[in-house]
Amino acid sequence: MKLLLIGFTEDEIERIAELGYPVLPVPEHFRKLTLAEILERTTEGGNLDWAGERFVIMHGLDNEGIKRVINEVRKLAEGRVIFATTTETNLKWTLEELLDELRREDEYFRAMREAKKQAKGKRGLFLDIGNVK
Repeated sequence: MKLLLIGFTEDEIERIAELGYPVLPVPEHFRKLTLAEILERTTEGGNLDWAGERFVIMHGLDNEGIKRVINEVRKLAEGRVIFATTTETNLKWTLEELLDELRREDEYFRAMREAKKQAKGKRGLFLDIGNVK
């Protein structure tokens, strides 16, 4: 089990570590390594500021652990955080590839939520275009 923390401050990292899972703050120079390679590493110095982006990649947690981490990190960390779990497939991807995929998925789901919000209150399958004569 391990939590890869991307873009968090030292204070946030310490608070997340209090959840009891091993954490690895991921420096920016790891972006060309595969997830499998990163998971073999221990703490290493480097730039932890990822231009305001923040990700938690959970490895080896069961469903209850995943729910707990998501709920607790949302309480501990300020701002937007994207969560993901490792899979057999993405363990072979570079961190950069995974983060690009997570950004695309996040944009898609945010657009879907916005579309649902805009559609809420509309009647039927069509937009209300007013009175047509």
